[in-house]
Amino acid sequence: MAEFVFGSLSTTEKRVDHFQAARRGVKHQYQVEPQAVRPGEQPVLTVTVELPRRIERVECVTVPPPQSSPDGGGSQTSPPRGRGLRGGHVFPFHLVKTEWDLLNWAYYQIWQVTLPPQTDGTLVRYRILAYPADGGEPIPADDGATFSYLVGDPTQPQWAKEAIVYQVFPDRFNPGNGRDWNPIDSLDDIHGGTLRGVIEKLDYIADLGFNVIWLNPFFPDDTHHGYHATDYFAVNPRLGTLDDVCELVAAAHERGIRLLLDFVANHWSHEHATFLAAQADRNSEYYDWYTWIDWPHEYKTFFGVKELPQINLEHRPAREHLFKAARYWLADVGFDGLRLDYVLGPSRDFWTELRAVVKAIRPDIWLFGEAVDAPDAQLKYQGRFDGALDFMLAQAMRDTFGHGTMDVAAFDAFLQQHEAYFPVRYGRPSFLDNHDQNRFLWIAGGDKRKLKLAALCQFTLSGAPIVYNGTEVGVTQTRDRTDPASDGMAEVRQPMLWGDEQDKDLLDYYRWLIHFRRQHPVLLDGERRTLHVDKAAGTYVYARMNAAETILVALNLSDQTRDVTVTIPGADAEHQFSLAAWAGDACMWSGERDVRAPEDG
Repeated sequence: MAEFVFGSLSTTEKRVDHFQAARRGVKHQYQVEPQAVRPGEQPVLTVTVELPRRIERVECVTVPPPQSSPDGGGSQTSPPRGRGLRGGHVFPFHLVKTEWDLLNWAYYQIWQVTLPPQTDGTLVRYRILAYPADGGEPIPADDGATFSYLVGDPTQPQWAKEAIVYQVFPDRFNPGNGRDWNPIDSLDDIHGGTLRGVIEKLDYIADLGFNVIWLNPFFPDDTHHGYHATDYFAVNPRLGTLDDVCELVAAAHERGIRLLLDFVANHWSHEHATFLAAQADRNSEYYDWYTWIDWPHEYKTFFGVKELPQINLEHRPAREHLFKAARYWLADVGFDGLRLDYVLGPSRDFWTELRAVVKAIRPDIWLFGEAVDAPDAQLKYQGRFDGALDFMLAQAMRDTFGHGTMDVAAFDAFLQQHEAYFPVRYGRPSFLDNHDQNRFLWIAGGDKRKLKLAALCQFTLSGAPIVYNGTEVGVTQTRDRTDPASDGMAEVRQPMLWGDEQDKDLLDYYRWLIHFRRQHPVLLDGERRTLHVDKAAGTYVYARMNAAETILVALNLSDQTRDVTVTIPGADAEHQFSLAAWAGDACMWSGERDVRAPEDG
């Protein structure tokens, strides 16, 4: 394939290794049914045991809740709200059956236990131990991990379902105060965007119809992207001040726009004060904030990047520091949600407790994660996040509309299965590109017709659409980010275009798309039904429908003009589309008239 988002699973060999490792030993891996536990429900835990020794019993042992306030303030006073399970309870598993593992050429056992129901807000934490029949030491599941779940309603906030998100990359968005971009020698250089520049363009964002801004990191660091933070309670001086952040939040709220903070819990800069202290003194109170391989120069990092030490979130003070930071930006400054970076790093126990922290601040705070993993792994974040970025859909849309490696029949089959696999209440924010991927317009060879088609599809599916700043005005790049001669990730972070440099036709199309979605709530949660798919012709039509309205969406992924006639679901009527080459159309069918997309759609 032309590209593959899921790097750790990019080859058959990697997937086989992953599957084999997932079965060997004593594994729980959050096999909980239901994944998101509601008040009064009795969750069933499942463990698989694949060992060259006999296991006589398996036990679930509850762990005392953390002795800290649920708001993340760090006070050692009270456990999370809710009553019920506390530490020290033992629940024995029962052996369900024995199966054969062809890949590992070994037998494995399946054990299960049902836990008692709990009240809303209860944080249940537990470990799992398997006891060998020969009397050896008990073997902990998943290498001794602590598991947890928060009892409550896992449904995402209503405003999140209605969200249309604009991703703003601060250094590359707008300099503000009448300034020009900085002179640069490389794309990695600081271009000079500021928070003031974002404030000055709020009317632009609001006019387009966006109602949420996802702001890439603005913490102090020495990079152009902000992901090497040195302080989670401060603002990078080159971007502005805390007053600028507060003004941005207030000004956005005045325009009906909510703000999402890009929050990285897994790692931060090696220039962070706690890391410098731990590296300088083995007796430092911050030594246990990190995992040392050979102090002071060898330690766990983010994918081997020495400048990004991994935070030891199993150490209570380090965990509390992250909770305190989240509470500060959400409760004190007024952000409305968190886009959680690299959620595969921290444990799900950490994310469970973070949910308890932020939902105690405001129940309608929106949490969604960047889980670049297979769908089954993403689903295991239910009850921790309100949803996860839809990388599977992004891969399929880029393959279908950009690279042309997936035909409309395969795309339709993917959509049918993808939508059936995920619960309706689990949000899947969609995107065509972001700050880590080649721009969609670049992979489409600069053909904005393909971008329009992909955007039409994106905006008429159920997940909250995200637009990376510049995609709507034709920002592209000059080299593939993987080209040895390129500037890597910086290639996809070209500065925003303004004024006459913007592609006004593309901008108008995005403006129409956004307002079309806002005008038709059926696009948020209505049923999607395929009406026509023709692999040879490259045409595809589906409906989004509920009792109130029906939206028809037609796509032509071919170099020929196509006429397509479809039967309206639930009506004795037909509708004909005349689609230009690489063009799409959308309309509301009312039985009497159609409200159509722009002529050039």
